[in-house]
This record gives sequence, structure tokens and C-alpha cells, in this order.
Amino acid sequence: MGDLSLIEAVKADNYAEAEELIKQGADINQQDEQGWTPLNFAAGKGNLSLVRLLVECGADIFKVGRDRRTPYMIALAAVRVSVAEYLSAAEDNCSGEKPASPERKYCKAYYLKELRQYPMWSESRIDWKTRDNDNSESEAPFTDQKVVFIHQDFTVTESMWQNENIIFSNVDSRWKEFCSDSLKFKAPSDMELMVPNEAGG
Repeated sequence: MGDLSLIEAVKADNYAEAEELIKQGADINQQDEQGWTPLNFAAGKGNLSLVRLLVECGADIFKVGRDRRTPYMIALAAVRVSVAEYLSAAEDNCSGEKPASPERKYCKAYYLKELRQYPMWSESRIDWKTRDNDNSESEAPFTDQKVVFIHQDFTVTESMWQNENIIFSNVDSRWKEFCSDSLKFKAPSDMELMVPNEAGG
């Protein structure tokens, strides 16, 4: 596997040794058998000082291992808030082409009567799938008490599945404004979904 001394120093939270190894020319993007780099480990451990050192010395912030997660994604999964915030800013400030981030799915349930307050509301049945071949429910009108789901792309469906049983897809700036102002709908950011847990980092 080669020399993984920098990874070992990071895993041991040894800032001084990591700094010295970098000065001596250690490969800052060295990878272990799972493809993790020193930055991946520092992000997972929540060690902000080591993360800063590695990024400032040229670590690839988009490098992924076998699990296909960037250091930012690892920090999110480990609930390392300060590291995730730092890496998110580093990704935003990175010049050049950036890899596409995977879209995170999100939906929130509402009673249909709430959505019907929208002045330009209309209902349709797109990509409709009935349960147990029951066609009667695909014809019955929706009641005000029916629970429907608004998704992160602002479409509305009968179920939690984004592209199935679509009731409303006329998404424009007015609909988005209605969702935000009247329904208080907002897909949470990655940071808003995290519960702070900085113990040990």
C-alpha cells in the first residue's frame, strides 16, 4: 500500500507530526486500502485544525474513496458541524470545475386544503399508479383532508415518492413564493439537518 504515515498521524490526531510529514514532502492525498485520504480521516474525526492544515497545504477536497463520499460528506455523516461548515465553504470557494453533488430528496406532508389556497392551484394525475389495480381511487376527487407531499423541487405528489402520482407540477416563482410564505415550506440544508455533536473534535 506504500507509505501511509500521514494518514497514521492524522488518525492519531498528531498535528505536529502531520505538519512535519507534509514539510518533508509526504503525499497529501495518499490513500489507504479503502481510498480514504488524510483529509477524509480528519473530516470524520472532526479535527478542524488538521482539516485546515491539509486543505491549506493542497489536499484535494473532492477526493473520494470506495464509499464515494467527499470529506464534506464524511463530516456531515459524522455530525462534525464546524468541519462540515469549513469544508462546505472550501468547496464553494474552489475555482474550476466541481463534481456534481448528489441531490438530497426531501418532502413534507400537508393537507390538500392548505395547497388549494394558492390562487392558481390546479390538480392533475401524472404518472399515476393505482394500488392493487383499484382504478376507482384514480377517478375519485381529492378531499380537502387528503395528505399530499411537497418535494424539494416544489412538485406535489399523492405519495412520498417524488416522480409518482404527481398532483401538481406547474412550478414557477409564484408557486415557490406561496410555498415559502404561506406554507412555510423549505427544504432544509445539510447543516440544518445536523444535530451538533462536537465531542472529541
